[in-house]
Amino acid sequence: MAYLTLFLTAFAAATLLPAYSEILLGTLVTQGLSYWWLWFWATLGNTLGSVVNGVIGRQVDRFKHKRWFPVSERQLHRARNRFNRYGQWSLLLGWLPLGGDALTLVGGIMRVPWLNFVILVGIGKGLRYAFVLWLVAEASGASSP
Repeated sequence: MAYLTLFLTAFAAATLLPAYSEILLGTLVTQGLSYWWLWFWATLGNTLGSVVNGVIGRQVDRFKHKRWFPVSERQLHRARNRFNRYGQWSLLLGWLPLGGDALTLVGGIMRVPWLNFVILVGIGKGLRYAFVLWLVAEASGASSP
């Protein structure tokens, strides 16, 4: 049940929903759960949440001319230009607490091929969770089960 909760929290944290999977991950580390499975479920959930952002991004062109759409054409143009400056490699930074979710949304807008999207985002998210696991284990003195 702990792994499912971590998966769902990590999934929500990658979307625009307010969730903080690192706190739950840190708590579960101190409870002696498997580092491997904690890392796996957090990374999978967070990566799939970013895929949701990518899917939403791919739908932007359908709605950008609607009056209720929250982003102007100018803002979309600027986001595309910034993304083009660094290309799909910028998706490695999809883990960033500020701007990471928007980056994966723009990756969808730019129609980065799904395989590239998932691999790049997954690498970034996996490295972030590995670092969090290491940090918590070091700080708490927990040893890997």
